[in-house]
Amino acid sequence: MSGSRLSEPPARSRIETEVLRLRALLAKGELAETLEGAQSLLQEVPENRDVWYLIAVAQRYLQRIPEALATLARFEQLHPLYSRLFQERGHCYAALREAGAAIEAYERAVNINPALPASWNSLRILYDVTGRKAQSENAAAHVATLSTLPEEIVTANSMFADGEVYAAEQIVRRYLLKHGDHVEGMRLLARIGMKLEVLDDAELLLESALALAPDYRAMRYDYALTLLQRHKHVPAMAELEKLLASDPGNRAFKITYATACVGVGKTEEAVERYRAILAETPEAADIHLSMAHALKTLGRQDEAVQSYHAAYAARPSFGDAYWSLANLKTYRFSDEELGQMREQEGSAEIRSEDRYHLCFGLGKALEDRGEFAESFAYYERGNALKKAETRFKIEPIERNARLQARICTREFFEARPGYGCPDPDPIFIVGLPRSGSTLLEQILASHSKVEGTHELPDILRFVSELQGREPDDSDPRYPQVLRELPPCEFARMGEKYLADTRIYRTSKARFIDKMPNNFRHVGLIHLILPNAKIIDARREPMACCFSNFKQLFAAGQEFTYGIEDIARYYRSYVELMGHWDDVLPGKVLQVQYEQVVEDLQGEVRRILDFCGLDFEPACLEFYKTERSIRTASSEQVRQPIFKSGVDQWRSYETWLEPLKRALAGSDSSA
Repeated sequence: MSGSRLSEPPARSRIETEVLRLRALLAKGELAETLEGAQSLLQEVPENRDVWYLIAVAQRYLQRIPEALATLARFEQLHPLYSRLFQERGHCYAALREAGAAIEAYERAVNINPALPASWNSLRILYDVTGRKAQSENAAAHVATLSTLPEEIVTANSMFADGEVYAAEQIVRRYLLKHGDHVEGMRLLARIGMKLEVLDDAELLLESALALAPDYRAMRYDYALTLLQRHKHVPAMAELEKLLASDPGNRAFKITYATACVGVGKTEEAVERYRAILAETPEAADIHLSMAHALKTLGRQDEAVQSYHAAYAARPSFGDAYWSLANLKTYRFSDEELGQMREQEGSAEIRSEDRYHLCFGLGKALEDRGEFAESFAYYERGNALKKAETRFKIEPIERNARLQARICTREFFEARPGYGCPDPDPIFIVGLPRSGSTLLEQILASHSKVEGTHELPDILRFVSELQGREPDDSDPRYPQVLRELPPCEFARMGEKYLADTRIYRTSKARFIDKMPNNFRHVGLIHLILPNAKIIDARREPMACCFSNFKQLFAAGQEFTYGIEDIARYYRSYVELMGHWDDVLPGKVLQVQYEQVVEDLQGEVRRILDFCGLDFEPACLEFYKTERSIRTASSEQVRQPIFKSGVDQWRSYETWLEPLKRALAGSDSSA
């Protein structure tokens, strides 16, 4: 455990250094100097959370309580989820002897951050003096629990709850290195790993901690969530079943189990479980949204629309509900809805996540009305907001593609004949998102011998394992490690892939894996499943890249939130697919979306021939096939093929010159 890696803290900035200096002044009781310095610094960083907090605390210590409360009110508009803001408000009202207001503030603080001993202790006293004995005893229990924990673990938990992830990690890591295994410390370090998406470490930490404390339900729930994030739906369901057996009424357990049902394709069961939860909490906007997603997956669009409406009715600022309606691609917003979306997006108090969801929704709504200038402005704003919260860098992607080409040569493959598992069942559809891959999947899934699954994460999980526990982007272990693996290891991975994906299949002979990012790992797929078929879903560059730019993805695909990143990713993709064609001739069938639109029957026959399947007319009437579809194109592929979407990007050509220049020379770039 002590050797596990999570992250490196960012270098300390000049502003952070000044904040530390002001904290030291406050600790020494130099209140006037602290206040003056913080107010001066606020002019430079007007949204800095720590500076606002220092001002409020200094004002309270100086007995300037009304000014402190006014500061906290402005502070809340900027940082509505900072627990210490509400704790400080509680201190202010306690100083004014306004017990009711103080209790409300402290309660908000501990609801955000349960690791605040000062708030719990104040609540214990205030509950007691106001005659609320049961609540006082509960607060006292929290104080007692926190008192049993090491100070470092309490501090780190509190910092993590308030978003100070790197600082919390350093504290808890130092503690564990010094003192050895500690269940709460291990759990916190795992939660930090979940936050930073270092999920393999999080999973191992939680497994180790559960071995020490198998009855710790909150930690087992963290473990189930980690398994879900790693797309390990079956073991996650097993953990959730244990939790529900011990606490069948727990709302969080029930919601997460329904989510896991969706993950393994039990979508009908998920819908019924969501309905049962809504019967208990009918105003739960998030559950309305989850049920709508499940109904959309099942093709029950009218019911999905009703659930999306219920979601934003329950929470009018719920950006994801509006975006999800737009993401149906066939939905048209009313004037009233459009006005409500504009109002919510323009609110100063809306959360960033809701704002960028609304921006993408407004972009699509205005596009449907032909108001392209304003539509593009919203798409651009939404992308900028989303990109600001990602840590995506294109360079490691490009570097890995060059490594694939250097390692996976024709000679490399010729030296490894007969490797892997010979089973011919899988059909991989690779490429970029929004390239027509869902259409190809729906065509193939309309064949009597082919199972349509969804975007399976198994190949990417193998890649993660091959990268090792401490990947180095500057000198990655994968794909170089492919040179070292014995034949039996490739066979093992092929067999494991087939075993692990069995949960998504019925009795049909063939099945589809539509994970687009698998294009980067065609070499690995060939080594572990040499008889699998691979189809490259290709689309005209401008159309494909702009379609990605205006798409807000639920997770992943961070390359899509900037014009330069999109263009560089597309170029890397085209170059790598060209390499696979050179070193594995005939391994991959390239299918051009525009050609499918022009000559459906001819392309369908070509695809079926490549896959070794007899022609079936149902593949031409793919839109009649009833199956669960999770991608953004789910409603489009439930209609006959149409040509109107081929050149949609041209309506935005005025604003897409930078993209056109960046793509010049890529494939059939316009």
